[in-house]
Amino acid sequence: MWIVYESDWTLKRIPKLPRQVIKKYELWKSIVRYNGPDKLREFRGFHDEGLKGEWLGSRSSRLSLQYRVIYSVERKDESVYVEDINPHEY
Repeated sequence: MWIVYESDWTLKRIPKLPRQVIKKYELWKSIVRYNGPDKLREFRGFHDEGLKGEWLGSRSSRLSLQYRVIYSVERKDESVYVEDINPHEY
């Protein structure tokens, strides 16, 4: 079983998110906890992908058309660190 760590910034931001984004985030955490982050790639709706630039080494999953969860993976500890949930800028 994987451990999901959330930054203080993320924990403060979650209650302010739209309800449907919170529900999708809870589903995302459940998938990661029980199956690991690689399982997210099987769900097309998450559009899980590696990031470039400032976030190089981190990954992103879509929670809605606007919101993304940005996270990093520590495989040897089987842990995932949620760094931010933010609206994607187009």
